[in-house]
Amino acid sequence: MEVRYLHNSSGEWIAFCRGKYVFSTDGRWIGWLPWGDEDVVDVNGDYLGTIVRGNRLYRFLYRGYRGYPGYPGYPGYPGYPGYPGHAGCSPLPPGAEDVDLASVRSV
Repeated sequence: MEVRYLHNSSGEWIAFCRGKYVFSTDGRWIGWLPWGDEDVVDVNGDYLGTIVRGNRLYRFLYRGYRGYPGYPGYPGYPGYPGYPGHAGCSPLPPGAEDVDLASVRSV
């Protein structure tokens, strides 16, 4: 299964996707993609952020409620994805901020 590395606006690697699941850099499950688009919810089903330009994870401050996404089941340990390196800086889109993964509950 392909790994997609996610970075913040500074280019720092902060998370990765494997399939529909999102993990922290140390392999903790922190969220998933329930609707088949780029919106990520945390393990409680709350909005976590949106994947922008394929490899940036930003949190938009004004996001409409999409309903409870359900629970996908525990994905298990994803394995070590390797280190992708630095992605370079990228400006934040209007109304967005970097995701603070330190405050995110994981399983």
